[in-house]
Amino acid sequence: MNKKYEIRLEPKEREWIEQLLHAGSTSPGIRRRCLVLLLSNENQGVIPKQTEIASRSGVSKVTVYYTVKDDCTRGLDQTLHYRRRDEPARPSPITGEVDARIISLAYSVPPKGYARWTIRLLTRRELNILESVGRETIRTTLKNKT
Repeated sequence: MNKKYEIRLEPKEREWIEQLLHAGSTSPGIRRRCLVLLLSNENQGVIPKQTEIASRSGVSKVTVYYTVKDDCTRGLDQTLHYRRRDEPARPSPITGEVDARIISLAYSVPPKGYARWTIRLLTRRELNILESVGRETIRTTLKNKT
């Protein structure tokens, strides 16, 4: 069976990967990618099968495939760094005014029939101000401010 992607590391590339692998600041995900690339190197002789590479580096077979593919298509430097988003994440719908209102409502007396404010109660109250707001948004707002 023919391989679609093959890795042939130059000595300088191999040395750089090994330095990255042993650096203290390297994240575990990047270390696993380094191991996959070192084990998949065709220049070292006979390479193990994908299942063996996966078990030795602590990843799945799919991760081995995509790491090798990324190296062949995108290059070594981009394979060993996390991708940056083109656009930043969506901003929170909670602004300063709404934030203050949530906190003041959470510390106020709860509605009749309730012993305390819950996240769901606060969410229902805030739907009057915002078009839509999730419970998680309210929860993180309260967590960050208290």
